[in-house]
Amino acid sequence: MNEFIIVFRECLEASLIVGIIYSFLSRSNLTDAIRKLWLGVGISVVASIFVAFIVIYLKSMAGDSRYEKLFEATFMYAAAALIWYVVFWLSKHVSEKEELESKTEKALEMSTWGVFWVVFFSILREGFETVVMLLGQDRGDGFSYIGFILGAVLAIIIGYLVVIGGRRINLRPFFKGTTLLLVFLASGMIAYGTHEGEEYLEKSGYIQKENIARPWDILQPTSEGGFLYKYDPSKKVYYHPMYDKGYIGEFLKGFFGYNSNPNYVELIAWIVSLIFGINMWRRFYF
Repeated sequence: MNEFIIVFRECLEASLIVGIIYSFLSRSNLTDAIRKLWLGVGISVVASIFVAFIVIYLKSMAGDSRYEKLFEATFMYAAAALIWYVVFWLSKHVSEKEELESKTEKALEMSTWGVFWVVFFSILREGFETVVMLLGQDRGDGFSYIGFILGAVLAIIIGYLVVIGGRRINLRPFFKGTTLLLVFLASGMIAYGTHEGEEYLEKSGYIQKENIARPWDILQPTSEGGFLYKYDPSKKVYYHPMYDKGYIGEFLKGFFGYNSNPNYVELIAWIVSLIFGINMWRRFYF
C-alpha cells in the first residue's frame, strides 16, 4: 500500500507538471518548445532510473548488520524530512497552475531549451524523491510491484484526464488529502527509524533487549492460527491480524507507524512528529 501511495503521489505531480506546461505550449502553438518538453521528459526518466541504481547501490554498501540498522534509522529520518519538505513547500508550488506557467514563460524568454530544463529538473526531483521514500519505507517485508505499477498508471491516467483532457478541477482539495496521508507516513518513518536505532544499540551491545521498557508488548506470534491470521512459512508461525506483521497491523504500520511492541522513545517520537505534521498541515490548508 505504501508503494501505491508514494508512486501515485509523485507520478501524479510529475504528470501534472508536464501536462500543465504542455497545455500552455500547445495553446501558444510553440511546437519547437513542445519537442524540447518531450525530450526533457525522456532524458529525465532515464536519469531518474540511473539515480535509483546509485541510491540502491549506496544502501547495499552497509555490510555489517549493526551499521545496516544505523543506516536504516538515518535513512528513515532523512526520508521523513524529505516528505515534510514535500508536504509543506513542494506541494504548494506543484498545485499552483499559474506559477508553473509563469516559470515556463520566463524560461521561454531565454530559449526553448529553458522548457527542457524546467521539465528535466522537475521530473528528476520527483524521481529522486520517489526512490528515497520507497527505500525509506522498506521494512524488509517485501516490495509491492503491483502497488508500484498501479500507482504510476493511475497517476498518469488522472493527469491526462485532468490536464490533457481539458477538465478543470480545483487541485487544492486533492493535495490536501494526499498531503495528510504523507504526514502519517512520515510519522511512521520516524517511529520505525527509532525502532531501527534501538536494534543498532542492541546489536552493538549498548543495551539489552529484555531491559527495554515498553508501553505494551502484545499479540506475539503463535504456532496455531485463527481467522485472518497470517502464516510465515520461513518461521513456521502465525501472526495475529493486529500484530505489526499481520494483515491489519501491517496496514496500520504502513500508514501510522503502528507497532505491537514499541519502546517509549519510539512511541513519543511518533506522537511528537504526528502532532508537528498535523499542525503544519492545518496551518497550510486552513
